[in-house]
Amino acid sequence: MPYLLAILLSVSLLSGCQSAYYSAMEQVGVHKRDIMVDRVEDANAAQQNAQKQFTSALEGLKALNNFHGGELEAANNDVNDQYKDSEAAVNKVKDRIAAIEDVADALFEEWNDELALYKSATLKRDSANKLRATKAQYQKMLAAMKRAEQKMEPVLDTLRDNTLYLKHNLNAAAIGSLQGEFNSLQREIQQAIRDMNSAIAESNRFIGHLKK
Repeated sequence: MPYLLAILLSVSLLSGCQSAYYSAMEQVGVHKRDIMVDRVEDANAAQQNAQKQFTSALEGLKALNNFHGGELEAANNDVNDQYKDSEAAVNKVKDRIAAIEDVADALFEEWNDELALYKSATLKRDSANKLRATKAQYQKMLAAMKRAEQKMEPVLDTLRDNTLYLKHNLNAAAIGSLQGEFNSLQREIQQAIRDMNSAIAESNRFIGHLKK
Protein backbone atom coordinates (compact mmCIF):
# COMPACT_ATOMS: atom_id res chain seq x y z
CA MET A 1 0.00 0.00 0.00
CA PRO A 2 2.77 2.57 0.82
CA TYR A 3 4.36 1.79 -2.55
CA LEU A 4 1.06 2.41 -4.36
CA LEU A 5 0.58 5.64 -2.43
CA ALA A 6 4.05 6.80 -3.44
CA ILE A 7 3.24 6.17 -7.09
CA LEU A 8 -0.05 8.08 -6.85
CA LEU A 9 1.67 10.99 -5.12
CA SER A 10 4.38 11.06 -7.79
CA VAL A 11 1.77 11.14 -10.56
CA SER A 12 -0.10 13.93 -8.78
CA LEU A 13 3.06 15.96 -8.30
CA LEU A 14 4.04 15.50 -11.96
CA SER A 15 0.58 16.58 -13.08
CA GLY A 16 0.76 19.56 -10.74
CA CYS A 17 4.18 20.50 -12.09
CA GLN A 18 2.84 20.43 -15.65
CA SER A 19 -0.14 22.60 -14.70
CA ALA A 20 2.18 25.06 -12.97
CA TYR A 21 4.45 25.05 -16.03
CA TYR A 22 1.58 25.85 -18.39
CA SER A 23 0.36 28.62 -16.08
CA ALA A 24 3.84 30.12 -15.83
CA MET A 25 4.27 30.05 -19.59
CA GLU A 26 0.90 31.78 -20.07
CA GLN A 27 2.12 34.57 -17.81
CA VAL A 28 4.89 35.34 -20.31
CA GLY A 29 2.59 35.04 -23.32
CA VAL A 30 3.33 31.45 -24.35
CA HIS A 31 0.03 29.59 -24.61
CA LYS A 32 -0.71 25.87 -24.72
CA ARG A 33 -1.23 26.06 -28.48
CA ASP A 34 2.32 27.42 -28.86
CA ILE A 35 3.68 24.67 -26.60
CA MET A 36 1.79 22.09 -28.63
CA VAL A 37 3.43 23.29 -31.85
CA ASP A 38 6.88 23.19 -30.24
CA ARG A 39 6.33 19.68 -28.93
CA VAL A 40 5.05 18.36 -32.25
CA GLU A 41 8.11 19.83 -33.95
CA ASP A 42 10.31 18.19 -31.29
CA ALA A 43 8.60 14.85 -31.97
CA ASN A 44 9.26 15.27 -35.69
CA ALA A 45 12.93 15.92 -35.00
CA ALA A 46 13.09 12.87 -32.71
CA GLN A 47 11.53 10.67 -35.41
CA GLN A 48 13.96 11.97 -38.01
CA ASN A 49 16.83 11.20 -35.65
CA ALA A 50 15.44 7.69 -35.08
CA GLN A 51 15.34 7.16 -38.85
CA LYS A 52 19.00 8.13 -39.15
CA GLN A 53 19.94 5.93 -36.19
CA PHE A 54 18.11 2.89 -37.55
CA THR A 55 19.83 3.37 -40.90
CA SER A 56 23.19 3.66 -39.14
CA ALA A 57 22.49 0.48 -37.14
CA LEU A 58 21.58 -1.34 -40.35
CA GLU A 59 24.84 -0.22 -41.95
CA GLY A 60 26.74 -1.47 -38.90
CA LEU A 61 25.18 -4.91 -39.17
CA LYS A 62 25.70 -4.89 -42.93
CA ALA A 63 29.40 -4.23 -42.41
CA LEU A 64 29.56 -7.08 -39.91
CA ASN A 65 27.76 -9.45 -42.28
CA ASN A 66 30.29 -8.56 -44.98
CA PHE A 67 33.18 -9.12 -42.57
CA HIS A 68 36.21 -10.68 -44.30
CA GLY A 69 38.94 -10.31 -41.73
CA GLY A 70 40.19 -7.80 -39.21
CA GLU A 71 39.14 -7.13 -35.65
CA LEU A 72 35.83 -8.85 -34.91
CA GLU A 73 35.60 -7.38 -31.42
CA ALA A 74 35.73 -3.80 -32.71
CA ALA A 75 33.03 -4.52 -35.29
CA ASN A 76 30.82 -6.12 -32.64
CA ASN A 77 31.33 -3.18 -30.28
CA ASP A 78 30.08 -0.89 -33.01
CA VAL A 79 26.93 -3.02 -33.41
CA ASN A 80 26.36 -2.89 -29.66
CA ASP A 81 26.80 0.89 -29.62
CA GLN A 82 24.35 1.21 -32.51
CA TYR A 83 21.76 -0.79 -30.56
CA LYS A 84 22.16 1.42 -27.48
CA ASP A 85 21.86 4.57 -29.59
CA SER A 86 18.78 3.17 -31.33
CA GLU A 87 17.16 2.36 -27.98
CA ALA A 88 17.84 5.90 -26.78
CA ALA A 89 16.38 7.33 -30.01
CA VAL A 90 13.19 5.28 -29.64
CA ASN A 91 12.81 6.29 -25.98
CA LYS A 92 13.13 9.92 -27.00
CA VAL A 93 10.35 9.51 -29.57
CA LYS A 94 8.13 7.94 -26.89
CA ASP A 95 8.87 10.79 -24.48
CA ARG A 96 8.06 13.39 -27.14
CA ILE A 97 4.73 11.71 -27.95
CA ALA A 98 3.84 11.56 -24.25
CA ALA A 99 4.61 15.28 -23.93
CA ILE A 100 2.29 16.02 -26.86
CA GLU A 101 -0.51 14.02 -25.25
CA ASP A 102 -0.07 15.92 -22.00
CA VAL A 103 -0.34 19.38 -23.50
CA ALA A 104 -3.16 18.26 -25.81
CA ASP A 105 -5.23 17.14 -22.81
CA ALA A 106 -4.64 20.49 -21.11
CA LEU A 107 -5.35 22.50 -24.25
CA PHE A 108 -8.59 20.75 -25.16
CA GLU A 109 -9.87 20.80 -21.58
CA GLU A 110 -9.23 24.54 -21.33
CA TRP A 111 -10.78 25.20 -24.75
CA ASN A 112 -13.89 23.21 -23.87
CA ASP A 113 -14.29 24.91 -20.46
CA GLU A 114 -14.00 28.36 -22.04
CA LEU A 115 -16.95 27.67 -24.35
CA ALA A 116 -19.23 28.25 -21.35
CA LEU A 117 -17.88 31.81 -20.99
CA TYR A 118 -19.16 33.07 -24.35
CA LYS A 119 -22.09 35.49 -24.53
CA SER A 120 -22.15 35.46 -28.32
CA ALA A 121 -23.85 32.30 -29.63
CA THR A 122 -22.21 32.80 -33.03
CA LEU A 123 -18.67 33.00 -31.66
CA LYS A 124 -19.33 30.11 -29.29
CA ARG A 125 -20.55 27.92 -32.13
CA ASP A 126 -17.59 28.85 -34.31
CA SER A 127 -15.13 28.09 -31.50
CA ALA A 128 -16.84 24.76 -30.77
CA ASN A 129 -16.59 23.81 -34.45
CA LYS A 130 -12.90 24.68 -34.50
CA LEU A 131 -12.35 22.65 -31.34
CA ARG A 132 -13.94 19.58 -32.94
CA ALA A 133 -11.91 20.04 -36.11
CA THR A 134 -8.67 20.47 -34.17
CA LYS A 135 -9.38 17.39 -32.05
CA ALA A 136 -10.07 15.34 -35.18
CA GLN A 137 -6.82 16.50 -36.81
CA TYR A 138 -4.94 15.80 -33.58
CA GLN A 139 -6.32 12.27 -33.28
CA LYS A 140 -5.30 11.56 -36.86
CA MET A 141 -1.77 12.79 -36.16
CA LEU A 142 -1.52 10.90 -32.86
CA ALA A 143 -2.70 7.67 -34.48
CA ALA A 144 0.02 8.01 -37.13
CA MET A 145 2.63 8.65 -34.44
CA LYS A 146 1.49 5.62 -32.45
CA ARG A 147 1.66 3.40 -35.54
CA ALA A 148 5.21 4.56 -36.19
CA GLU A 149 6.11 4.01 -32.54
CA GLN A 150 4.79 0.44 -32.69
CA LYS A 151 6.88 -0.28 -35.78
CA MET A 152 10.02 0.78 -33.91
CA GLU A 153 9.67 -2.02 -31.35
CA PRO A 154 10.34 -4.92 -33.79
CA VAL A 155 13.43 -3.06 -35.00
CA LEU A 156 14.74 -2.75 -31.44
CA ASP A 157 13.89 -6.41 -30.73
CA THR A 158 15.86 -7.59 -33.75
CA LEU A 159 18.80 -5.33 -32.93
CA ARG A 160 18.78 -6.59 -29.33
CA ASP A 161 18.66 -10.23 -30.43
CA ASN A 162 21.56 -9.72 -32.81
CA THR A 163 23.59 -7.93 -30.16
CA LEU A 164 22.97 -10.59 -27.52
CA TYR A 165 23.72 -13.43 -29.94
CA LEU A 166 27.00 -11.92 -31.10
CA LYS A 167 28.05 -11.20 -27.52
CA HIS A 168 28.48 -14.94 -26.86
CA ASN A 169 29.00 -16.22 -30.41
CA LEU A 170 31.52 -13.85 -31.93
CA ASN A 171 32.92 -15.81 -34.87
CA ALA A 172 32.60 -15.95 -38.63
CA ALA A 173 30.12 -18.86 -38.54
CA ALA A 174 27.83 -17.01 -36.11
CA ILE A 175 27.93 -13.89 -38.23
CA GLY A 176 26.96 -15.91 -41.29
CA SER A 177 23.96 -17.37 -39.46
CA LEU A 178 22.59 -13.86 -38.90
CA GLN A 179 22.06 -13.17 -42.61
CA GLY A 180 18.37 -14.01 -42.37
CA GLU A 181 18.03 -11.74 -39.33
CA PHE A 182 19.71 -8.96 -41.27
CA ASN A 183 17.21 -9.26 -44.13
CA SER A 184 14.32 -9.18 -41.64
CA LEU A 185 15.79 -6.12 -39.92
CA GLN A 186 16.15 -4.34 -43.24
CA ARG A 187 12.43 -4.84 -43.97
CA GLU A 188 11.45 -3.74 -40.45
CA ILE A 189 13.52 -0.57 -40.69
CA GLN A 190 12.12 0.30 -44.10
CA GLN A 191 8.57 -0.10 -42.77
CA ALA A 192 9.34 1.91 -39.64
CA ILE A 193 10.81 4.73 -41.73
CA ARG A 194 7.75 4.78 -44.00
CA ASP A 195 5.44 5.02 -40.99
CA MET A 196 7.57 7.73 -39.42
CA ASN A 197 7.45 9.72 -42.65
CA SER A 198 3.66 9.38 -42.63
CA ALA A 199 3.54 10.55 -39.02
CA ILE A 200 5.76 13.53 -39.80
CA ALA A 201 3.50 14.47 -42.73
CA GLU A 202 0.44 14.30 -40.46
CA SER A 203 2.30 16.37 -37.87
CA ASN A 204 3.05 19.07 -40.41
CA ARG A 205 -0.60 19.17 -41.44
CA PHE A 206 -1.62 19.49 -37.80
CA ILE A 207 0.87 22.32 -37.22
CA GLY A 208 -0.53 24.08 -40.28
CA HIS A 209 -4.05 23.65 -38.86
CA LEU A 210 -3.00 25.17 -35.51
CA LYS A 211 -1.36 28.14 -37.21
CA LYS A 212 -4.41 29.05 -39.29
